[in-house]
Amino acid sequence: MAVAIAGARAGADVVRSLYGRRLTRIDKGAGDFATAADVEAEKAILDVLRAARPGDAVLGEEGGQQGAGPAEAVRQWLVDPLCGTLNYAVGNLLVAVNVALRDGAAAVADPFGGEVYFTDGRTAHVRRDGVGDALLAPTSATRLVDVNLDPPFPSAPGFRAVEFLAHPGFAEHFRPRVVSTTLALAWVAAGKRAAYVTDGGDLSGSVHFAAGIALCRAAGCVVTGVDGAPVGEGHGLVAAADEETHGLLMSLIRGGFRVG
Repeated sequence: MAVAIAGARAGADVVRSLYGRRLTRIDKGAGDFATAADVEAEKAILDVLRAARPGDAVLGEEGGQQGAGPAEAVRQWLVDPLCGTLNYAVGNLLVAVNVALRDGAAAVADPFGGEVYFTDGRTAHVRRDGVGDALLAPTSATRLVDVNLDPPFPSAPGFRAVEFLAHPGFAEHFRPRVVSTTLALAWVAAGKRAAYVTDGGDLSGSVHFAAGIALCRAAGCVVTGVDGAPVGEGHGLVAAADEETHGLLMSLIRGGFRVG
């Protein structure tokens, strides 16, 4: 866990230090891109991981697979050095640095909020600068549901997030938020969001989602795919603060759409 925290903090330091500068963009196609901040933050995280766990495999958002293959390595790290690159590039401070050990410890750093969310796989905490650690306590009290509207849309036409937000039942019970970064998953674990919903394939091994999923599970959230199947067996993601919220969201999804 200490390694995950150190890695996330190292990446966050780079993201913070390069904020506001004119940064080189690396085109990934289909409108996606990385910046020099993504690349440099990943390098900083890899330096931490290599120093502490030189034999581990690493799957990075920018550098791909490095080190031993996942089949040969005892451990594999999943690294997203800057989740919310478009936010960052236009001066929006809502971004996250994700570092997760597959099926183990994970950390999500908020570079500008001064918080690091982390788990050892059993419990989940947040470390705030100058304050210390606090146990994460999910709650649906805010009624705020963060929904990822970014493409691709693999479940369409069965499920479209934008249509989900227009569902009358959604407006009756919840209020939408679109943060466009998986920092929102950490917020579900911390009680700042009632739930998070995104379409997609199998997200269990995703560099973008692994750390947030680990946090939510350790905090006691209810986590499934948008089809209700366990993450890793279904597709997409519904992470809710409690059973009631999850059940209500699933009833809206199943009532208004045919998923799968």
